[in-house]
Amino acid sequence: MTGVADPAGKLPIKMLHDRVLVALRKEDGERRSTGGILIPATAQVAKRLVWGEARGVGASVRQVKVGDQVLFSPEDQHEVEVHGEELIILRERDVHAVAAERIEESTGLYL
Repeated sequence: MTGVADPAGKLPIKMLHDRVLVALRKEDGERRSTGGILIPATAQVAKRLVWGEARGVGASVRQVKVGDQVLFSPEDQHEVEVHGEELIILRERDVHAVAAERIEESTGLYL
């Protein structure tokens, strides 16, 4: 499946070329420091990569499948609202890592 469909009868969306449609994980919004200080999602402390879930992929995307967890830089994103949900469009080359059940070669890191 390469598109995003809505059961409410809205038109399905097909991602083109090397584009990946991603939904941010909820925990990548506000976060707490180890000392308990609340850090808002808008704070720019350093270049922090974030995880999201791939919701759609273009035909040229080879390493990412729908449902995979992807790691990317928030600076590389383009925000869009699809069927009332805020999503992000990335190029596959802007994805730094993929976490999925099907990945066989392991780095020893787990989510």
